[in-house]
Amino acid sequence: MSPVAALEPPTGRSATAEPRGTTAADRRPRLATYLASAIIVVVIAGFSVIGVVGLLPASVDGLHALYAVAAVAGLLGIQLLWFSRPSARLDSVTSRVLLAVVVVLAYVPLPTFGILWADMPDFVGGAALLVLPPRYAWPTLGVVALSEVWVYHTFGASPLDTIYIGFSAGFYSILYYLLARLARMVHELHRARTELAQRAVAEQRLAFARDLHDLLGLSLSAIALKGELAQRLMRKSVDAAKAELGEITATAQRTLSDVRAVSHGYRELSLEKESRTAETLLSASEIAVRVHLDQGDLPVQARTLLARVLREGVTNVLRYSDVEHCEIDVRHHDGKVTLEITNDGVTADDPATTLATLPDEVAALGGTATAKAGADGRFRLRVELPVPDRPATGAAHEAERQAETESKRIRRLLPVVMSLMACGATLHVLELTTQPWQVILVIGSIVALLALQFSYFNRPATNLRTAQSYGMVFVQACLIYLPLLPLGPNWVSLPGLLIGSSLLVLPPVAGWVFFALNIAAYAEIQRISGADITSTVFYTAATVMTGLAVFGLLWLVRLVTELDNTRRRLAEMALAEERLRFARDLHDLLGMSLSAIALKSELTARILPLDRHRAADELAEVLGLTRQALSDVRSVASGYRELSLASESRTAKSVLTSADVRVRMEMLEDELPTPVRTVLAVVLREGVTNVLRHSRVESCEIAMYRTDGGISLDIVNDGVGGCRDGQPGNPENPGDSGEPAEPAEPVVPAPRAVPRDSSPGSGIGNLSHRVADLGGELTAGVEPDGRFRLRAVVPV
Repeated sequence: MSPVAALEPPTGRSATAEPRGTTAADRRPRLATYLASAIIVVVIAGFSVIGVVGLLPASVDGLHALYAVAAVAGLLGIQLLWFSRPSARLDSVTSRVLLAVVVVLAYVPLPTFGILWADMPDFVGGAALLVLPPRYAWPTLGVVALSEVWVYHTFGASPLDTIYIGFSAGFYSILYYLLARLARMVHELHRARTELAQRAVAEQRLAFARDLHDLLGLSLSAIALKGELAQRLMRKSVDAAKAELGEITATAQRTLSDVRAVSHGYRELSLEKESRTAETLLSASEIAVRVHLDQGDLPVQARTLLARVLREGVTNVLRYSDVEHCEIDVRHHDGKVTLEITNDGVTADDPATTLATLPDEVAALGGTATAKAGADGRFRLRVELPVPDRPATGAAHEAERQAETESKRIRRLLPVVMSLMACGATLHVLELTTQPWQVILVIGSIVALLALQFSYFNRPATNLRTAQSYGMVFVQACLIYLPLLPLGPNWVSLPGLLIGSSLLVLPPVAGWVFFALNIAAYAEIQRISGADITSTVFYTAATVMTGLAVFGLLWLVRLVTELDNTRRRLAEMALAEERLRFARDLHDLLGMSLSAIALKSELTARILPLDRHRAADELAEVLGLTRQALSDVRSVASGYRELSLASESRTAKSVLTSADVRVRMEMLEDELPTPVRTVLAVVLREGVTNVLRHSRVESCEIAMYRTDGGISLDIVNDGVGGCRDGQPGNPENPGDSGEPAEPAEPVVPAPRAVPRDSSPGSGIGNLSHRVADLGGELTAGVEPDGRFRLRAVVPV
């Protein structure tokens, strides 16, 4: 008898066909479902066709042949069109009814076809594992295997064949289950990505709401109460009213500072970008620098904090002229990430080296921070943060936990399938020879192959495109083919493991060439061993199918793991984007309101002794602004961001007039789409906020008019002409500085477009993002007459 591959049945057992993948190198998630479906079709259709081909010669007439074809077609159709379809509901009544139909089709023809039909109950085992709960599914699989063993025993099969059929039933049933579950997991992971991201964003919004309530709710409520108290005191005691107004001003200024701090705190920083910037700055300062960055997959908060620590640590190093060497080391290991900044010129007793704010911020994430000189005299700043195994929380955590449980179950069953292949090969060698040394040699080589497979190729984290992997494939080939020399015609091994693994390790073309060479070599070995043409074709086909089975299962397990990690990253990215949206809205919606509250309360205190009536009007506006700010707080937390352009224009005119700025305003009365209206309202609010930061402004013109296919909003003032780069405030952080502008540099002849990649979350840079999102353009610059113009053009 000729040598065989894994699970070639000694008595005509149907061989399997397996993964017919697209390409081993193509790991794009969008093709995963198609690959899984192709694998399932090839496996189940191949199994069914071989079964029918084995049955037809034994059929006594055409009626029995038609009976066999119809039954196999029913089993094949139910498996492919329902149980293997990723979108089918396996816990439904339909699935249970179809499982009952499969039982009928698999067992009713047994009295007619006998042992030739004994393989068909494998469909029942695979369907039971998919449909029934685990506590019922596995006992059902055991019953299916025993029923096949009983059929073989009843029809007089040899003991080895009878035992073989039991292992084979387990192999095919679990194989069907794995292929269907892997295809379903790929589908579910694609579908769950958006859901998980939405849950993470919803949970983050709840955290935003708590932060806003704790940080701003009490402050704004206190301003409102003090404003009402000041209104009552204005009629009784001017001094007491002025004291309350002074507290309102102080509270508004402090709250504005808190808003800016929270806004910047929610912005994500890039550790890679900060490390590159640090390396450039240190090198430019003639400091020898070495950077090692191994951050791994970190949560947003940990990554942002480490970036801030790196920035502050390098800033600290640059303060000292004695520094000659600096090392920056980021390592991720044992569930922790550490950042060390070591240099040879900073003194430990300098107050600037204490970086006093770091310990509290690091401790808030459960980490530690130390800054001290070592025994070698070098100063070392070290921050260590724990990295949670599961970044998701709440509802997202539960969804991710279920996905991981299913993924682990599949990864545990993969070695079970391969072990069953090994058991089949062992039983086959016992049919070929009884010489102990030959049996031991075969079993030893199979055990070594499984050990290599489980410890290396089956691990999803293993990088298979390396020189080490090529070496492992060579070792695998030696374990499979070298025993052929002493065993001769009694050679039995698992070439399917080599074929499947090589398709993953080698480049696509080389992998399939290697696949073809192995199949040709195996067919030649069969021929040389004296096998007839039928046995050669059958056993060679069995090797092809088991090799493709190994390839498909390994490919899909790795893909599921990759998609699971991608799903986590996408959820984290959605979370980071929501944090950025929160920071942007917090700055835009509350910045001007708080600035106006502080300005008007201070103005009210000044004019109270001179004109109580006007002071009362100003204080009423303070209370109105405070109520609007409280409403804005709720809008940020809930994600409702529609603003009233008419309301903003009235507020802008009132605030500028209170600051003794002459205002000329021309606004359109046209009805605009909500997104356009909201963006223009934000531009107006931010533009007026920038005007209020400059004491030299005497006049401001605000005009909104139609252009070709869009709306243009211009805000022009005469007090910021000396700003660098045509931007108000601090040119490096536009819109956030309260300092007067520096003396004028050469005048920019025309407004310039604000770059799209301006830092979001603050000032004009943020506005450029909002306007560009609608397909518009924001320009800001100093005109030839020295006036500063902010222009937003938005298509309608």
